[in-house]
Amino acid sequence: MHSSLRAIESEHLSIASVLAGLAHFAERGLAGGNVPDARVFRAMLQYIDLFAERMHHPKEDAYLFARLRDRTHDADDVLDRLQSDHAYGLGALRALEQAFLHYEEGGAPFFAAFAQEVTRYVAFYREHMRLEETVVFPLAERELTDEDWSAIDAAFAAHQDPLASPAQEHDLQALFTRIVTITPTPIGVGEEV
Repeated sequence: MHSSLRAIESEHLSIASVLAGLAHFAERGLAGGNVPDARVFRAMLQYIDLFAERMHHPKEDAYLFARLRDRTHDADDVLDRLQSDHAYGLGALRALEQAFLHYEEGGAPFFAAFAQEVTRYVAFYREHMRLEETVVFPLAERELTDEDWSAIDAAFAAHQDPLASPAQEHDLQALFTRIVTITPTPIGVGEEV
């Protein structure tokens, strides 16, 4: 597997871990269990916004998807869907953030609506990543040339992202560490709720 695909796969794992945390606590809360305080949810949503929406997706679109479109039309339908997912995902995240704000301000009566948005968003995002890894990755491995991979790998290695900077990447690492630190077990290392 090329280094850029390994980078995307690694980013998917980071995103998936945050999604798993959101899903776990949404399910726990719906079942009547304790949930962490709002700062945990806020940090998770911030990470998804800053990392997945502003950094990860633009990199996929600008480098991998663009090169793949140049080489074949076999992927047009799936790439159209994935890029549509990128646009849809931003709106879905905003709906999730709004549901969170209602819960944060209004308390327990608003948790179920927030948890339902979490469930919808997590299912959508997991399917999106699955499609990239099972359809796009093999197609890219088959269709892209060594020259394409050199350019894509270089862009990913240099983190040449239209919306990211080295300072932002450091901030994202710090945010991810904070999420792990403040999130209660069994998801993070914070105190059990």
